[in-house]
Amino acid sequence: MNNFKMISAVEAKKLMDTTNCKILDVRTREEFEEGHIDKAILLPLDEIEEKVESVFTDKEETILVYCRSGVRSKNASSIMAKKGYKNILEFGGIIDWPFEVIL
Repeated sequence: MNNFKMISAVEAKKLMDTTNCKILDVRTREEFEEGHIDKAILLPLDEIEEKVESVFTDKEETILVYCRSGVRSKNASSIMAKKGYKNILEFGGIIDWPFEVIL
């Protein structure tokens, strides 16, 4: 049982536009620089375990997580849930993101 919720890109965009949530991109720096969602914070999957608690100090805040296709974001969300994060929403990969990205 995972302790994070999966939502659609449309649901994620609605939350980004209407709430004070954080957006977490768990891809590599190279992927991030090729295009990312506005206001996304880069924390690659291989750094989540050791760095997430210093980057996201409030374990109650809503954090939207994505990667390229949805595999790494699920892994990152699972790690964060195990560390006690309560409001992790995973919305898959940027390849399915129908909205604008920042280059």
